[in-house]
Amino acid sequence: MADAWSGPVAGVATGPVTGAPWRHAEPVMGTVVSFTLRHRPTPALRAALDRAVALLHEADREFSPFLPDSATSRMRRGELGRADAPARVRRVLELCELAHSRTRGAFDAWAAGPVDPCGLVKGWAAERAWRVLRAAGAGDTCVNAGGDVRVGGAPGRAGVWRTGIADPRRSGRLLAVVAGRDHAVATSGTVERGEHITDPRTGAPAAGLLAATVTGPELLWADVYATAAVVLGEREAHRWITALPGYALLTVTADGEARASADFPFAPVA
Repeated sequence: MADAWSGPVAGVATGPVTGAPWRHAEPVMGTVVSFTLRHRPTPALRAALDRAVALLHEADREFSPFLPDSATSRMRRGELGRADAPARVRRVLELCELAHSRTRGAFDAWAAGPVDPCGLVKGWAAERAWRVLRAAGAGDTCVNAGGDVRVGGAPGRAGVWRTGIADPRRSGRLLAVVAGRDHAVATSGTVERGEHITDPRTGAPAAGLLAATVTGPELLWADVYATAAVVLGEREAHRWITALPGYALLTVTADGEARASADFPFAPVA
């Protein structure tokens, strides 16, 4: 089953940036989505930010199972069939099916019976919001959707973003830092919200990992894969991630052992 709407383990934060960035925080989808733009706040970019924020609220209204008039709620009550759903809803359901295939069944939007695409939608919406800003000329930008991060930077030292990953074993400390110019970082786990991720193959809570962090080129898939890794467990998840080009995995087991893919993009913590 997908992670809950409010998102994965909290505490993933983008590190210091060069210059005087322009920031905005938007409460939406049961979390806060923050934007950091290393650009002057021109009228054109302010308009692009407005469009990106509107896109997030649109996704919330359309897909949240907590809103009675959303497409998800109407489908769960049997009032809206898939064939009659808006094109964007049909596309998300197709992505959910693809996620099920790519994760060996560890992600299943239909695991509980009625459809619940929340575990995919937040990353999908945040990725789309980031792309709206990039298309408007704000490519040197970070979108942080409740701990799931999408960054893009300009060439040169100023273009590098540092993203800290909270240590699930020690409150207030970092497990690792990821650095790069154009990537996504997503974390899922059981520390902050307990065993809330269900293994759709067994119906039992997934409890083998305290946390799983995935890095890669697109936040939609990094988010899905992080949740799937928690379901798959350490050994199977690390074998599985090697078949996904561009994606890397960092896990912490229930007994506190950390393990990373050979290509995980670590950066010095200091």
